[in-house]
Amino acid sequence: MIARAMLLSGLILSAGLYSARAGDEVAAPREPLASIPGTLGGWSNPVDLPLDPDVRDVLGADDYINRTYVDAAGRPVNLYIGYYASQRQGDTIHSPQNCLPGAGWQPVEGGAAPLDVNGRRITVNRYVIQKGLDRQVVLYWYQGRGRIVANEYANKFWLMVDAARLRRSDGALVRVVAPVTRTAGGSLASADAAAADFTRVLFPPLSRFLP
Repeated sequence: MIARAMLLSGLILSAGLYSARAGDEVAAPREPLASIPGTLGGWSNPVDLPLDPDVRDVLGADDYINRTYVDAAGRPVNLYIGYYASQRQGDTIHSPQNCLPGAGWQPVEGGAAPLDVNGRRITVNRYVIQKGLDRQVVLYWYQGRGRIVANEYANKFWLMVDAARLRRSDGALVRVVAPVTRTAGGSLASADAAAADFTRVLFPPLSRFLP
């Protein structure tokens, strides 16, 4: 109870500071997501997949990339990043947990998972989703203002703290999807490995695009 009360008090205080400073937000310099390299480690042959205008309007992102990469073994992964320059005025990050069921995908397994990348350990969300006979492994996290956060509520808390302290509310959702292929050798373990392998080579340059 005490911990919850302290958290609530912190949220209320941060919300007040967040609102008070809404007029003087700092814009962090960054490179556009479209300039993410077409070759990342052993992953290449990128295919950009523009979102439908209606989907873009719903997401409300200021910049995004929706791209498929393939490695030398033929394993595909999809990368989606939606970047929001400011989350003060209503355009906020949509959780995949809300969007995927609307597209017909149902989570069959999920939770937080540690991942070692670029000499550090981060925590991401890992879900196995299914639609009919198709299954996919999904890794996603929230990134921005120097933070990597898996939990949606923790991300909202730090958003308010950083808006008050740093005068920034920019941030992004990073999502990596690896399908469980039906070809010989296709398995959940193979899709897990593909998603993790791609994330490890994606992570080091991300700070140029998500400062």
